[in-house]
Amino acid sequence: MRKLPVLIVLASAALAACTRPSSESAGSASSTATMTSGVRLSAPEAATVGAPTAVGCPRTGQWALCSVEKRLEQSGFVVRRLNGEAPSRAGFSVAPTAYMLGRSRLEVFIYPNESALAADVAKIDTVSAAPRGAPNPWPFFAPTFVRSGNLAAVFLTENATQAERLTLALTAGAPQR
Repeated sequence: MRKLPVLIVLASAALAACTRPSSESAGSASSTATMTSGVRLSAPEAATVGAPTAVGCPRTGQWALCSVEKRLEQSGFVVRRLNGEAPSRAGFSVAPTAYMLGRSRLEVFIYPNESALAADVAKIDTVSAAPRGAPNPWPFFAPTFVRSGNLAAVFLTENATQAERLTLALTAGAPQR
């Protein structure tokens, strides 16, 4: 009689030991399935490197206006694209896109490639962001000239901290493939 309760306890313990791993594995299997399904959901995003992102901006290793805007927003700027075309600028063979960043003005020149930009920069005085020997065409502020890959930018601000933030944001490089 004494052995019967001990046998029942041992049998219960063995039964519990045998069933617990299978219920844990069922739990593990369902959490694994959940994690796997989560991975499957995010895998296509990772696989689309080089294709347009969710906002439609290409990751080609070259600057595009959408990648400039995104980078500026990530750097804490409030970006407002100005309506209409910005005036063409002497020394630049491409038309700029103008933005207001707070009370500062930014003109962005996107070239088809780095060599096209290099050809223009060779003729530009980067201190005045104008053709060599020409007077400073920028009203009110001394320009901050930024060059990165296929992008040139002229930032007009009186705030040195903003000029540094903008320079760091753009010279970090275009979105990579």
